[in-house]
Amino acid sequence: MADHKTADTPTAERVYETPPTERPITDAEAARAAKLSANEHIKIASGYLRGTLADGLLKNATGAISDDDGQLVKFHGMYLQDDRDLRAERTRKKLDKAYSFMIRLRIAGGVVTPKQWLILDEIARTYANGTLRATTRQTFQYHGVIKSNLKRTMAAIDAALLDTIAACGDVNRNVMAATNPAQKGAHEAAYTLAKDISDSLLPKTNAWREIWLDGERVVGGDDVAEVEPVYGKTYLPRKFKTIVAVPPSNEVDVYAHDLGFIAILDEAGKVTGWNVTVGGGMGMTHGETDTFPRTADVMLFAEPEYALKVAEAVMTVQRDWGNRNVRKNARLKYTIERYGLKAFRAEVEKRVGRAFQDPKPFTLTGNGDRYGWVAGDDGTHHLTLYVPSGRIKDVEGGPQFLAGLRRIAEVHQGDFRLTGNQNVIIANVPADRKAEIDALVQEYRLTTGAGALRRNSLACVALPTCGLALAESERYLPSLIDELEESLASHGLAEDDITIRMTGCPNGCARPFIAEIGLVGRGPERYNLYLGAAFDGSRLSKLYAEDVTAADIRPKLDPLFAAYAKDRTTGERFGDFVIRAGYVAKTGNGPDFHAQTGAQKAVA
Repeated sequence: MADHKTADTPTAERVYETPPTERPITDAEAARAAKLSANEHIKIASGYLRGTLADGLLKNATGAISDDDGQLVKFHGMYLQDDRDLRAERTRKKLDKAYSFMIRLRIAGGVVTPKQWLILDEIARTYANGTLRATTRQTFQYHGVIKSNLKRTMAAIDAALLDTIAACGDVNRNVMAATNPAQKGAHEAAYTLAKDISDSLLPKTNAWREIWLDGERVVGGDDVAEVEPVYGKTYLPRKFKTIVAVPPSNEVDVYAHDLGFIAILDEAGKVTGWNVTVGGGMGMTHGETDTFPRTADVMLFAEPEYALKVAEAVMTVQRDWGNRNVRKNARLKYTIERYGLKAFRAEVEKRVGRAFQDPKPFTLTGNGDRYGWVAGDDGTHHLTLYVPSGRIKDVEGGPQFLAGLRRIAEVHQGDFRLTGNQNVIIANVPADRKAEIDALVQEYRLTTGAGALRRNSLACVALPTCGLALAESERYLPSLIDELEESLASHGLAEDDITIRMTGCPNGCARPFIAEIGLVGRGPERYNLYLGAAFDGSRLSKLYAEDVTAADIRPKLDPLFAAYAKDRTTGERFGDFVIRAGYVAKTGNGPDFHAQTGAQKAVA
């Protein structure tokens, strides 16, 4: 990595800032001298993400892998998990935990062919828990894959011409893109950029194919024969998330990510360039005010031919300037806070080799999906299905998502697109095939919409599989929305769009801190309640009530709904209203998230 530093890189954050010695120091010695976090040592010693994974797969005495390999396997798109519903019983019986793996795919822009869909469906039913889950990062993940089935699963994914490389870990992760097929030209430009960024910033190690597909070891058999030209041995300080948005929709939540590209369109709808955003991110830690969510800054305008160069420059500045000593402060948002946007932009421009224009004007109107049929500007049609929490499964007595979408994939001539809101678009349907698709949607009871609150909701997986979850999310949010829908209807607000998002912990996978109503798990059946984010995702929320029990969520919100119905102005959104009415303070950015928290006045 030292080869990538420039003379003007701030030395305080260099990875290998050590005194000269009589001989060249090793990477491990440099890491110890720099007091890097434990994960940095694991990466350095991994042999470019190999570790002891190959040997660990052969150990049949446990369904787990070693702790160090548990960190490395994230770079391969996996997390080791266990079924927490079974922990207590298995502990009593002195059994190992019910270990399995979550596997996340890399699908830039969320686009898959019908043939790929059928293979992914088969994998879900053969090796996973019988479900496909559409994630908030516009891809699929599997749950419940046991260790002995990992290589079979990965081989099947490879057969679909897909992979899981860099879907997790300290790298540029799955790149999201705008999903509005009605804007065909702009969508194609967004998708192409997302795919190009994903491919360009992909780790170059052969470890994935070597371990999971029994590929040959690189010639030479040691680190000397392999390099990571962009990442180096230590990759990035933390995860790095990139998205591409097309106004007026913000369904990819551009402000919530490390790096973003916002399309600037001319009067004909053609992309003339990209506004570049940096420094967004959702995660934080309860009770630690030096951690916070942050909305991204709009940094500069880049012409189309420079977009890839800007993406690499932003990522390499974070590679060199990011905090490798304290992981909780290692994301790009903290780098921007430390150095400032002006200094960061100057370094990006230096690495690209030119100055850029300031950002261009643009307008975003909301971050939800467009449900039902939408006609494209090229004569094709696109159907967006509402998928509760993105869980594609067959519900007894309800929608048959797994079977229904499999049947549609067997006859569909276009493609499928996942959205950042966990929904599925059946895209590029010729006019004369709409009736056939509609008939299958009806036969399998698939949903093309839902109530206003439900269709603007997101939930992370949380319990029972996520090891970080403090409270329920996916399993609880539907019943909570049932309650809140009754409350909203009683105040005449049943059809008002309000965003609500829930996570089982403060890592923010469902982006709760930019929802008008955000619920973040604190413990079993206890949540922090956040209010006041902007409907278009451009402003953070504020902590309104701490440690609210599940039973108290509706009583906390009902008086606010009543006041909103009575006192709102024309077109005023709920998140704006609670600030204007004085119930919660407005959040600026970054550290201000933790200032002036709590209810600012009682609800009349």
